[in-house]
Amino acid sequence: MAFSPQNFAGLIKVAVQHKASDVHLRTGESPGLRINGDLVPVQSKPFSYEDISDIIRILLPSKQSDLNIDEIDELDGGVEIKNLCRLRYNIFRYNSQLGIVLRIVKLSVPSIDDLNLPSVIKTISSNRRGLVLVTGATGSGKSTTLAAMINEINAQRPCHIITLEDPIEYVHQSNKARISQRQIGKDTENFSTGLRGALRQDPDIILIGEMRDPETIAIALKAAETGHLVLSTVHTTNATTTIGRIISMFPPEEQPEIRKRLAENLRATISQRMLRADTESKVAIAQEIMISTPGIRECIRGEEPLSRMLSIIKEGKGKSGNESQSFDQHIMDLYNDRIITKEQALASVESESDFLQQLDFE
Repeated sequence: MAFSPQNFAGLIKVAVQHKASDVHLRTGESPGLRINGDLVPVQSKPFSYEDISDIIRILLPSKQSDLNIDEIDELDGGVEIKNLCRLRYNIFRYNSQLGIVLRIVKLSVPSIDDLNLPSVIKTISSNRRGLVLVTGATGSGKSTTLAAMINEINAQRPCHIITLEDPIEYVHQSNKARISQRQIGKDTENFSTGLRGALRQDPDIILIGEMRDPETIAIALKAAETGHLVLSTVHTTNATTTIGRIISMFPPEEQPEIRKRLAENLRATISQRMLRADTESKVAIAQEIMISTPGIRECIRGEEPLSRMLSIIKEGKGKSGNESQSFDQHIMDLYNDRIITKEQALASVESESDFLQQLDFE
């Protein structure tokens, strides 16, 4: 019996009810749900190759006439399950079998308050120009944080926001802003082509789903230099590695100029990790927030070592600071707010001894 759209919608409904972030579907195995970081099997019969093929046809209805599943090696995309959620999917082949990983995206766009993010994220979102980067590992919630920032701008400013996404996850409705969401491979060929086009479309804000190559970074810097606010993501763990990664993408002879341009235009980096939480939400987001200062710009230009950035970031915490914060400082806040336990905090901080010393001091 064919795996029907109703069967598929029922599976996704179960995943949403259990607050799963992802659904794993593989040939010869029962589905798995990513819940609170763990992959939990669903009690059902194993999915056959035909079941997976039927689900691919459900995900790709517009390609039914010329769809040859045997020719698919890897494919990304997005789809909406009416009145339930959106899905970001990756179809892939392994050991001559088919697999699908589905990321569940809520239909409603979250606010910064909904995500319990530090209030400085609203301040960062109010920048009129420059470059802001959200960084972290896959699955750390970068796209959700960016969506919340766009949501904040949409509620506050009459402006034109262009997004370049692969694929589109959260769908924004224009409020005070006008939002043009463009999907890579559908609305534009790639990030660099879409970014060049965006500069001719009278944008105020440009969101780039990911900065993957030197060409995209160079165009993003040009956009920031010409008076636009550019938001994007990088797969790096913190501010120091982010700066190092961007610089290293360019040939040695170009790096001094890139350092200079980056120092002049980078407004902030927001690096984040997903932690287990001791609350009903079950997850918490820990963030290192770096707000650009003269000292940070010296590090980016190479006048001071990049390793000094962390101490500058820590100095930003507190009433007299600029609201920068290190991961460990934010984890301490999450612990003091009883969002995570002491054990969860100790498992997440970079320095257990400093954390324990701070607890004793308090």
